[in-house]
Parts: sequence; structure tokens; C-alpha cells
Amino acid sequence: MTSAPINSAPDSGPSPSPSPGTFELGGTVAIPRLGFGAMQLPGRWNRPAGDTANAVAVARRAVELGARHIDTAAFYFSDTHRANDLLREALYPYPADVTIATKVGPLRDKTGEMYAEARPDQLHGEVERNLEDLGVDALDLVHLRVGRLGPGAAESLGERFAVLAALREEGLIRHLGVSNVTAGQLAEARSIAPVAAVQNRFGVLDQADAPLVDACADAGIAYMPFFALGGGHTELGDENLRKVAERHGATVFQVAIAWGLARSPSIVQIPGTASLTHLEENMAAGRLTLDDEDMTLLGRRG
Repeated sequence: MTSAPINSAPDSGPSPSPSPGTFELGGTVAIPRLGFGAMQLPGRWNRPAGDTANAVAVARRAVELGARHIDTAAFYFSDTHRANDLLREALYPYPADVTIATKVGPLRDKTGEMYAEARPDQLHGEVERNLEDLGVDALDLVHLRVGRLGPGAAESLGERFAVLAALREEGLIRHLGVSNVTAGQLAEARSIAPVAAVQNRFGVLDQADAPLVDACADAGIAYMPFFALGGGHTELGDENLRKVAERHGATVFQVAIAWGLARSPSIVQIPGTASLTHLEENMAAGRLTLDDEDMTLLGRRG
């Protein structure tokens, strides 16, 4: 049990939270296993954005607190703001030890609707869009996201992934990832080019992807869960989760983050928020250590 509440706010200065360790992305770049997701910075999909200054402050504070892996996408935007623009305003020129991951695949119109997946001939333009928005010459990690909002269909991704593999050979992308994929689709991608990361849905209350998590660990592939904190729910309503949180003086969201870090050495958590308070809480979860009793209560369902 922690000696002080894990969710007590750190000092206002740039002291980072203790790191839960690192993962060697692509076997070449060590990234802390607790990063930051930028999806909420512009505001939620069709809703008005929050304050620009606040979004910029959140991104900067995430880096101050030790986040060195930031997840974004050009299709993260609201009526008035775009995540990539906010990250560039907050962090450019980017610190040398910060990696930025983006995703390409879903096409989203100005109303916010995901209306199609990018064809192979459109993917080069989507990568160029991210390069321009972020103001970089090469992208650290690009995930090919299959499917739109729902699970990816078990269709071939080979032609699309090959386009990204060619851009990697050109030097526009450093590492390749896949998102919303099945084990078969991951195998297909790996037959084309090295895969450094997988981004699928996985969390303490949604462990259906556990076999792929374990396969990634065996293969040295980072697994970066989305919806690890419940996927838009305002509360993670599980009695065992609440019990563990009470034992540690933590929030259930902090326990959910810590559980993923304990569940597999391949997991890199990327919780997102547009709230400074929630950011402080999320990053403080890096110093929460769950024991065997906690893990037994929370389970390793799969």
C-alpha cells in the first residue's frame, strides 16, 4: 500500500513522475511506458473545443511529467481545433527524446463523420498531411488503422501496409505500427515489413485481446492500448477495481493504468485527457505498484 495518496497533485514545477520503465520501440528507441494521448486536446469529435491555452498547457505539462511518447492523428479534430496543430504550438521544436506516433487510415469529413478508409493511393497524402501539420521531416511511428470506429474487419491490409513500408524505406517514417487488427492481420503486416507497435482496444475490464498482448510481448512489439480507461465512460464500475483503488489510495483510473503496466512488459499506456488535473492523476499512476493480490483480484482474463 502506498504511504500517501497516489492521486495527490505533484508540485507545480517540472518534476517528472517516477517512470514505470521503458520499452525499446523497434529495438532502437527507449520510450517510457507511460505516455500521453492527444485525442481529447481539440475537443471531443463534434463538440466545441476547450480553451486553446489549456490544451497547450496540458501537452507541455505531459512532457514535464515524463511523457516521452505522444499519440496523435490528423483526424483528431473538433469544429475549431486540430490535435496536431496544438501539439506543434505546445512542443515545437520537439525535444529530442520525445517520439510522436500518428495514425492513418480512417477518413473523416468536416462534420466529424468517419466515412471511409483511405485507399492505398491516398495513404501517401495522409502521411504528408501529418508531416506538414506536425512540422517534421519524418514521423517516428505511423500506425495503419484498419476499420473506422468499430473492430477491424478480417480483410487483407497488405496493399495498404506496403505503401507505408515504402514510405519507411524513403525515410518519411521511422517505425511502422498497426491498429485495430487481428492476429492474422498483424502476421500479414509483419510479412511485409517490421512492425514496431500494435494499438488495439485492451484494458482491465476489456481483456479480450489478451492473446495478442502476449504475442506482442514474445515478439518484442509494443502494445499501446486504446480505451484502457473505459472508452468514454465516466466511471470504471467494477467492485474489485474499486477495492484495489481503496487499498492504494488511488483512483480507479490510476489502477487501470497501473494494471496494464503490470499486465505485460510490452504495454505502453497512452491515456489521454484535456484536463490538467486528470493529467496529473494519470501520470502519477506511474508510481503505483500492484502486488500479486491486486492482480489476482483484477484478473488476467482473455
